Amino acid sequence: MVAVLAASAVATVPFVPAAAAQQQGKVLRVALTTGIDHLNPFTAQLAASTQVGRFNYEFLTLPSAEDTQPTGGIAESWKTSDDKLTWTFTIRQGMKWSDGKPITAQDPAYTFQRMLDDENARTANGSYVTNFASVSAPDDKTLVIKTKAPQSSMTSLDVPIVPKHIWEPIKDLNAPSTDDMAVVGVGSGPYLLTEYKKNEFVKFKANKDYWRGAPKVDELQLLQFKDAEAAVNALKQGEVDVINRLTPTQFDALKSEKNITTNKAPGRRYNELIINFGVKNVLDQPIGDGNPILKDLRVRKAIAQAIDTNTIVEKVMNGYGQPGTGVVPAIYKAYTWTPSDAEKTKFDIAAANATLDQAGYAKGADGIRVAPGGAKLEFRLAGHANRPFDQRVAQFVTGWLKDAGIGVKQELVSDDELDERTTAGNYDLAISGYGTSPDPDYALSLNTCAGRPNAEGNGGSSATFFCDPRYEDLYKKQLTEFDPAKRAELVKQAQAVLAGEYVDVVLDYDNVLEAYRSDKFSSFTKQPQPDGAILEQSGYWGVYGATPADAAAAGAEEGSNTGLWIGIGAVVLVVLVGGGVLLGRRGKSADDRE
Repeated sequence: MVAVLAASAVATVPFVPAAAAQQQGKVLRVALTTGIDHLNPFTAQLAASTQVGRFNYEFLTLPSAEDTQPTGGIAESWKTSDDKLTWTFTIRQGMKWSDGKPITAQDPAYTFQRMLDDENARTANGSYVTNFASVSAPDDKTLVIKTKAPQSSMTSLDVPIVPKHIWEPIKDLNAPSTDDMAVVGVGSGPYLLTEYKKNEFVKFKANKDYWRGAPKVDELQLLQFKDAEAAVNALKQGEVDVINRLTPTQFDALKSEKNITTNKAPGRRYNELIINFGVKNVLDQPIGDGNPILKDLRVRKAIAQAIDTNTIVEKVMNGYGQPGTGVVPAIYKAYTWTPSDAEKTKFDIAAANATLDQAGYAKGADGIRVAPGGAKLEFRLAGHANRPFDQRVAQFVTGWLKDAGIGVKQELVSDDELDERTTAGNYDLAISGYGTSPDPDYALSLNTCAGRPNAEGNGGSSATFFCDPRYEDLYKKQLTEFDPAKRAELVKQAQAVLAGEYVDVVLDYDNVLEAYRSDKFSSFTKQPQPDGAILEQSGYWGVYGATPADAAAAGAEEGSNTGLWIGIGAVVLVVLVGGGVLLGRRGKSADDRE
């Protein structure tokens, strides 16, 4: 649930001179400032982990680079029955797993069936199969999925397809062996896993037989970086070629740097303040140690009234974003929720005080309010110690809530500790957020009853532990609605219900802030085109489409395209993934999960 922006364990990232790079061949190095939880695509939820899956495995379909509309992956075409209950996908012929075995319809059929049969297999992306009635492969070219009710997200199933012959013998998807290279190293994506050392690096080799065409580089490395500031310095020195998740201050400072080009684009992420309203697991058993005063909706409403999202955008984000409303960011215009005046919770400290006065929480001599039973309105605020956004937001929130008579104890802690606390429900308030997908189903699913963890604390993907019958009804209705306008209205209504319960406060929608060495790379494939993000994508297009400056002219002469990359000369590309460039056991937030 809670984002991780900097890991405590750091690998050394050496500077590789051009001559040395030429001797090593073409290497693309990605500098990470987030952690990796699993390489197992069924259980991996951190953003960096998800991107590992995007590099290593092709999907049935995926959002296009052009406009994020579904485009073919393992499936080359698809159709649905008149009643929208049967979907037939035609599998692309000639594709192979990296061990040489052919990719057939048996592989996606196994992937989805395993998710239906095994609770642990639903950890990362279980919401996509909840409505499935059956999955079958009548022949190697044909995948048939039948749903219990019409499902409008069937061309947006964000699930890595795994090789059946590798994964079927594995009985326990939580076993450490599911992160072994012998298992996860057999892939079908543009890059193939070759080596992994926890908290240090993940290495890949280019898939020379990738169906879209081989990448321009021979090797991909994800290397742990100390922090974003160290990576910015490396960018200036020419040791890093592309950076994302920049702070506004860093972004502004890089605008005037020679040979560096900045890129700002609408983002698909939202930041939020989650409120522990008395959370429960999927069996409706209370969990965690949240302050029971927060079960009072009036207290939660007062907290929302005391938070100024405009100031967060202006002062924390330096204007690089938009005030938040619902859980579908403004980049997805059709589905984002713009509350009416009656629905909108406006920043108003006086109103927050009035709400608490009317609820019977009187201020004590120290200015902190007291509940009727004598307990003080003092709450813990959890966040990431290494994330500038969390640090600054915590200061603002502390001041605003103090003005409303609410005490705040800031607890900005390590990434792992924050994950443990929020996963277990051991928080009062926490700074969180999520990366979303073009189809709104994923963003909504993060707040469904089924998204909550099981009794052991596993298998869930909930953002808030929310479970509400009105929301559930709207969620199910939007999933079965194929009329775009009607579906959009249902999506907005669901967001309104969530907002009205004040289990979270959506703070802002970040802009994507990136920068790259324009003396080394002439262009990147953006999503959406022409002015979208380079790295903050629902896909692999940005890294896969990186065009070295010395290859641009040659590529034009040789008739290159965005699907077939032919490299010339030695290229070293280092990409900073600073918090989830790339798309759940709950507990990890949007900055670090998809």
